[in-house]
Amino acid sequence: MTRHIVLGNQSLLVNIDKWLQVRDIYFPYVGQENHLSGHAQKIGVYVDGNLSWINDPGWERKLAYRKSTLISENHATNPHIGIEIVLEECVHFEHNIFLRKVIIKNMRDYQREIRLFFNQDFHLYGNGIGDTAIYQMNHNVIVHYKNSRYFLIGALKSDRSEDITSDIDDFAIGKAEYKGLQGTFKDAEDGILSRNPVAQGTVDSTIGIHFEIPADAEKAMYYYIIAGENFQDIYELNSFIREKGPQNILEETVKDNLSWLSKISIDISGLDQNISELYRRSLLIIKTQTDKRGAILAANDSDNMQFNKDTYSYMWSRDGALTAVAMIKAGYPEFTKPFFLFCRDVLWWPGCMLHKYNPDRTLGSSWHPWVEFGKPSLPIQEDETALVIHALWQYYEATKDIDFIKELYEPLIKKAVFFMNSYRYPNELPRESYDLWEERRGVFTFTASAVYAGLTAGEKLADLFEDHETCTICRDTYLGLRSGIIEELYDSENKIFLRGVNYTDGDIDKKTADNTADSSVYAVFDFNVLPADDPRVESTMTKMERKLWVEQKGGLARYENDQYHRQSDTIPGNPWIICTLWLAKWYIAKAKDPESLAKPLELIKWVANCSLETGIMPEQVHPFTGEPLSVAPLTWSHAEFVDTLNKYIEKQKSFV
Repeated sequence: MTRHIVLGNQSLLVNIDKWLQVRDIYFPYVGQENHLSGHAQKIGVYVDGNLSWINDPGWERKLAYRKSTLISENHATNPHIGIEIVLEECVHFEHNIFLRKVIIKNMRDYQREIRLFFNQDFHLYGNGIGDTAIYQMNHNVIVHYKNSRYFLIGALKSDRSEDITSDIDDFAIGKAEYKGLQGTFKDAEDGILSRNPVAQGTVDSTIGIHFEIPADAEKAMYYYIIAGENFQDIYELNSFIREKGPQNILEETVKDNLSWLSKISIDISGLDQNISELYRRSLLIIKTQTDKRGAILAANDSDNMQFNKDTYSYMWSRDGALTAVAMIKAGYPEFTKPFFLFCRDVLWWPGCMLHKYNPDRTLGSSWHPWVEFGKPSLPIQEDETALVIHALWQYYEATKDIDFIKELYEPLIKKAVFFMNSYRYPNELPRESYDLWEERRGVFTFTASAVYAGLTAGEKLADLFEDHETCTICRDTYLGLRSGIIEELYDSENKIFLRGVNYTDGDIDKKTADNTADSSVYAVFDFNVLPADDPRVESTMTKMERKLWVEQKGGLARYENDQYHRQSDTIPGNPWIICTLWLAKWYIAKAKDPESLAKPLELIKWVANCSLETGIMPEQVHPFTGEPLSVAPLTWSHAEFVDTLNKYIEKQKSFV
């Protein structure tokens, strides 16, 4: 369940798997309307009377990105048939074009005819019902369309504008997944396609491009998919490709990527080269997972749907807020503005964020009930509300953009602050909500600490407008909350912060404290309730590390006896990227000298080693093999990596 290459421009997102197959195409929203739903777009080579798809076992594949870009450099070699293929791929930074430069090399010492086949298995709007695919002779392209989603497939054998002509040599369009029909990729097995020009229903298409390649020589061609909402959109971009030239489109995207990365505001030059490149890679990955209209998506790996009948392609405002903080600190505050506007627009009328949202601002699916103990119950995770306000203060500190804060003050900031003030018990702890793992309802250390951070930020933001009433409300509430966290959520006998306390019918039940070791209690120091070197924090983090460290592979589990994708009963749970980085943050925060930074750097390197060869970070890894588990890339993993390095470099500078 991983995507080794992700390419996108915040409107069109293309995911590629380890077999070099396009597996997901999202458009026009990142994370919404997956027009493949995991169905593979295959590449085949017909030579010497045989067809070989490059996902077949005989191929050796190597995946990579070009350094500091969202351009792939993927290789596939099949020594048995004497063919090597290089794929340089991108999504244009501005226009909705997915472009593949394909270099095919004849490894034999004699000239051969080689035919490339590209199969397109669209399921428009995610279902493939009522799709149409057509061959357009006057443009020599294939178009798949339904309603307002249009995808044009074309091929060029030349990059010289004066020589460019559409170069699809063969094609087939047909039924798929219908009455035993598998699709037109089967039609390519004899090297000749049927040239059927239209099909309707659940359909696929295949195009063929033919070459004569001399001995030990290579040729290049360009394959592309254009996304649009009507024929005019896709044909205008088709003309753009032919006028601009496909190689220029690749190089323009390289320049844009490098220009965007030049905005990094922290000095990463002193880092190990692998770590600094992974930092840049993480920034680029985060960008691909963020819709231009503001939604920061958790993950867009459709394979997860096979197990849960749902995806991670939603915006959780907690993940989004913590990602926004990382991006702001890295030098990208402007990048986060659409996220805050999104939150303003979806804030529920009482002043809180609900569970999760679709990229188009509609409410996402949820498993949180609206009733409990026979009474109405708010199905929220309150940290999702609080952390948005916390992130907004980070934005203001970085930009001093008072006009933007003013725009959000009444409709977002004040509403959220008043909600956090009202949604609490007499002992100042927040009322019950779901934990950040979304598995249990109660009153949690993480949630309480996040609310503390939200209220301290709320006071500072209110002070910008001399709103003394709101400042007083925030201050009185967070001071009481801090005392409540220390008195109610710290187990003085065992010297550890509790995961949380339970409740019954609306009242806290102190007799059922949840003392499960849980990595999320890191929030006590990270959200500034207590300093990292406070004895209570020291004791908590030391015991948590001892109980949750996975000895076999390393890394920190989420919590004791975690069952999610569990691989063995001999471990507390699988190692998680974000949890391991939280431990690194604690070591950074309490470091007193340069030598103290050796331990967090060791943890940072562990995370780097658990990334895929392309730099993609999963949610968690196998406790014995280190193989990725669950989705990849997980935006939160990349965001925590960026934020941890931001803190690491800041602490390094403090010792100079």
